[in-house]
Amino acid sequence: MNGPTFSRRQFLLSSAALGVGSLGLSSLPAFGASAGGTLRIGLNITPNKLNPMLTRLNSEYMLAEMLYSGLTTLGHDMSAQPDLATAWTSNEDATEWRFTLRENVVFSNGQKLTSADVVASFNKLLDPETSAPGRRNLGPISRVTADGDHAVVISTETPFGDLPVGLTYPTAKVLPAGLIESDFAGFDQTPVGSGPFRLAEFKPDQVAVLEKNPDYFIAGEPYLDSVEVRTFPDAASAAAAMLAGEIDLLNEIQPTDYQRVADAPGIEGLLTPSGRFLDIVMDNSRPPFNDKRVREALSLSLDREAIVELVAEGFGKPGNDSPVNSAYRYHDEAPLKSFDPERARALLADAGYPDGLQLELVASVKPGYRSSLAVVVREMARASGFDISIKTMDHPTYLDQVWKKGQFYVGFYNMQPTEGTIFNLLFTSGASWNETRWNNESFDALISEADRTTDTARRAELYAEAQRLMREDVPAIVPCFFDLLAAKAEYVEGYEQHPRGANYALHKVSLADNAPTR
Repeated sequence: MNGPTFSRRQFLLSSAALGVGSLGLSSLPAFGASAGGTLRIGLNITPNKLNPMLTRLNSEYMLAEMLYSGLTTLGHDMSAQPDLATAWTSNEDATEWRFTLRENVVFSNGQKLTSADVVASFNKLLDPETSAPGRRNLGPISRVTADGDHAVVISTETPFGDLPVGLTYPTAKVLPAGLIESDFAGFDQTPVGSGPFRLAEFKPDQVAVLEKNPDYFIAGEPYLDSVEVRTFPDAASAAAAMLAGEIDLLNEIQPTDYQRVADAPGIEGLLTPSGRFLDIVMDNSRPPFNDKRVREALSLSLDREAIVELVAEGFGKPGNDSPVNSAYRYHDEAPLKSFDPERARALLADAGYPDGLQLELVASVKPGYRSSLAVVVREMARASGFDISIKTMDHPTYLDQVWKKGQFYVGFYNMQPTEGTIFNLLFTSGASWNETRWNNESFDALISEADRTTDTARRAELYAEAQRLMREDVPAIVPCFFDLLAAKAEYVEGYEQHPRGANYALHKVSLADNAPTR
């Protein structure tokens, strides 16, 4: 086929595409480190899904990133960087994009990766029957076509300048076209990807062992021979394993354990500010939360600065009932909502609850600060007339029975690459995870226009108005943002926390010469 015409002004080649990997030269581990060895990682949330298009949890994102590749990957500055695509261009109004593919890529079954695999993968990912989480976060994609064996053209329904960033979403991986057609369910048991590692062993709730992919398209990477991902029953046992030297990297630490682990000899604590947050999810479509006065009353019942200290142990920032904080480009600064139980009680009375309101708040036990927040909310809201009981449950039960279905529960979400991504994930009427069922037409219109415009000043105005609308209407309560907390052994080289909280780049990690031999 003939591709669309692309202007030089719209040329969006990332400088990273010119790195040694894309030129076929060998990359090298950090100075003082050696190639080879086994990295042991500790998790306390079990990865359940191996099919990358169906992943939902950070632990699943980690495995998918090691086993598969996407067109683009997310840089630490939240910009799109090359993965399978080495360069991309758009037409003048950003409705057609051409992605140039690497030519040296093979899947773990030995099959060469071509544009046909990319087209088949996106068609499957975008098919509503696939039920891929975050499908809408890729952008308003209308069509994906091949332009020869090593390029694809992606068309969008409306202008969308963030498409290369949207394609970094963790579920947007490329799978072999033939297997998508013949045995898509098989990816749940047998991964077939082009990532830096291959799966050698998988025991749910115990361990996943991944071995170096000798055919990985970046010469010299990964540096490690293998990675062992071990699952622990809870955060405390994972922290104990880190302290005992049983694991080399703990990529998630509860705030209550962080300082003790970070101060231990031979361990380096890692802290990165982020847009990760907890929220109080309220079903806006049903009583009592279909009444804005009830939602606002609960919002005014919380001392947000105290929540940062009590729940995040000081490792975070207060939230203002918007999922966007200063870690985002278009954050709209506003005075922090005050703790005002008197005003909250008056709002409850106006809403028809002069004697208070009884509620049940559900919280998963993982991560542990979900239940911590639930307890703090219960205690703080008493003064406003809320009588809240708490129901905790294991995480798989929460995902199956409560998430996106419940009326009142504690949510937990990573930072997203852009404001539009987080809004379209959770809060627009067509959101992938429309758990609040707010369905506000004015908000939808703001986000839709912001997604379409390439005028940064206009986009800033639209996102600011969207944040203001959320603060005023309170579809969900966002009281706290969290720093990312992790720890690694001092001999682990090249690992950097990503503020997104769902990117790991373990193919760039190596072990220093003084690492234990195993």
